[in-house]
Amino acid sequence: MPLCVTPARALELSGTVPVNITSDTAAVAKNMAFTEATRQIVMDSLRQYTDTVALFELVSRTPVSDLSDLVAKTSIDGEMTSDTSYAANISMVLSIPATREWLIQNNVPNWLPDETKQDVFAVIVSMSDKLSNWAELNQIARQENIDINSKFLYGNKVHFEIPTTMRRQFTSALFNAGWFYSDKDGILRVWK
Repeated sequence: MPLCVTPARALELSGTVPVNITSDTAAVAKNMAFTEATRQIVMDSLRQYTDTVALFELVSRTPVSDLSDLVAKTSIDGEMTSDTSYAANISMVLSIPATREWLIQNNVPNWLPDETKQDVFAVIVSMSDKLSNWAELNQIARQENIDINSKFLYGNKVHFEIPTTMRRQFTSALFNAGWFYSDKDGILRVWK
């Protein structure tokens, strides 16, 4: 539901939320439904690309009008209204550049791809021993002549970028050093 991925870095943040709201009038119920759907789709779409605690706090305090600025496309299916209710399946696609900028401006660590940088890829590392694991990763990178461009360090996770041309070499060195990795949604996730 929250994510569609097509080849190579083409990421689409999207979601569909079924809503069924009753209020004083159908118009009020529809506004409430769009508010609920917008908040839910932003949360669902971004939870795997951000620090979820920081994201939840940001979405909770952000006016829905500002969240609506992140939406690039909206569609409605199965719309039904009565005098006091509104029901539908509301779908939205978020603008990645606008969403990424919004997260950065609000200091929420994220690893959404930067569409302007086509020569790097994102790496998310989950560390069981922060100091030891980080030192080992840096040693692996140095041995392979790879410059790690750190973006965020929070909790037991670190996000960095490395050149796309070094991807195979880096994953091979990780594997040989006993690390595990998976490539999901165009992001290399690493753990030990």
